[in-house]
Amino acid sequence: MTAPADGNSRHLTFRSARGRGVLWATVLGSGLAQLDATIVTVALPRIGQDLGAGLVALQWTLNAYTLTLSGLLLLGGALGDRRGRRRIFQIGVIWFTLASIGCAAAPNVSMLIGMRALQGIGAALLTPGSLAILQAVFRKEDRGTAVGAWSGLGGVAGALGPVLGGVLIGWGEAGWRLAFLINVPIGAVVVWLARHYIPETRDEQATGRLDVLGAGLASLGLAGVVYGLTDGPAGGWPWPTVLGVAVGAALLGLFVLRQARAAHPLMPLVLFRNRQFSATNLVTLAVYAALAGGLFLLPVALQVVAGFSPLAAGTATLPLTAVMLVLSPVAGRVSTRIGPRWPMTVGPIVAGAGMALFTRIDADSSYLTDILPAVLVFALGLSATVAPLTTTVLAAAPNHLAGIASAINNDVARIAGLLAVAVLPGLAGITPAVYADAVALTSGFHRAVLLAGALCAAGGVLAALTIRRTPLEALDDD
Repeated sequence: MTAPADGNSRHLTFRSARGRGVLWATVLGSGLAQLDATIVTVALPRIGQDLGAGLVALQWTLNAYTLTLSGLLLLGGALGDRRGRRRIFQIGVIWFTLASIGCAAAPNVSMLIGMRALQGIGAALLTPGSLAILQAVFRKEDRGTAVGAWSGLGGVAGALGPVLGGVLIGWGEAGWRLAFLINVPIGAVVVWLARHYIPETRDEQATGRLDVLGAGLASLGLAGVVYGLTDGPAGGWPWPTVLGVAVGAALLGLFVLRQARAAHPLMPLVLFRNRQFSATNLVTLAVYAALAGGLFLLPVALQVVAGFSPLAAGTATLPLTAVMLVLSPVAGRVSTRIGPRWPMTVGPIVAGAGMALFTRIDADSSYLTDILPAVLVFALGLSATVAPLTTTVLAAAPNHLAGIASAINNDVARIAGLLAVAVLPGLAGITPAVYADAVALTSGFHRAVLLAGALCAAGGVLAALTIRRTPLEALDDD
């Protein structure tokens, strides 16, 4: 049983003052990571110009962050469950904020990549805690609504990122540095809210030592695989790259064996005995790979192919904010009433169609006729998907494993993004030479969004075949 460490009730109502404080703290905390990711995506062309970075270096600017985040998410979730979710959440926010200052001060792309890796460590501490806190402190009747509101408001942070990025980058060649400094005041607000509103919770059943060896195997395994998949297509797959993929895959296999045999595993494999937990994570893998791969290339295409300014490219996806803010809580309530199958089936298929509509982007694109329709269709599908998916994966796990379940699902999403950013450009024929040629990049981008759209729709088909129609019950009771 998850018990409040400070005696406060863990059955908060969504509409209470304290419930709203908890919601805003977790939304802004997880929003830090989302905001930063989307700002950086818009900033990539300007970072490349200012620091002399090519396509592979820009891929690593994204992947260094996602790599440490993915490799340490399970450890972050376990730390929160054992040491206190609020405590680890606050430490993560402070770490992330300090690393953001380091990113802003980076004199070259190598230092920037290193600081991004440190940012990922902070995000690994705060991200699983944000959802686990909601699961632990809200009463059962309000969890779907809370997660839906978290998804919608978190989507606002993600969608505001390109806008802020465009504004800040427009201030000059070094404007991208301000995109990292914006995290400092937000981080301070999150720490204050967490101290005043979030009751401390932890898993009282968690005993024994943390599986640090398992965390190391996961981190090094992902590093090897992503290194190979990122550098391989550009370098012609030399033997060190192939060896990196092979060693990484072997280490990931050892990680799974470790989790099967460890007395206190980071990733309890018993969770995957629940068909809904396993199926929802597979849907997550497909949908978030499509999302990350397509949106990594979209701001680049808008600027390089369509000739948009950084601000125009950033504001292009702004309608996504309004749609997710309005519809995500509704989708959370609907999935609570009718079950998650239909929202998780229809949502990814619609989002995939929206992704495919981005093939209308070319040198003569009009925002109103070519880009806005694609953004709106994509936003409708994503709004229908995110809250039911998140609620389903948490509902399929025992409440005392909420932090681990959240971390696993976040890890799956991040790994999907890692693989997509590493692999999709190569599959679509986007090499460093193509990246520098607007005409060639147009064709490559079209192939990339069609592949991403098909993968997203496949996630919907998978949900139709595997997700239960009725509302879910956890593996055990509260």
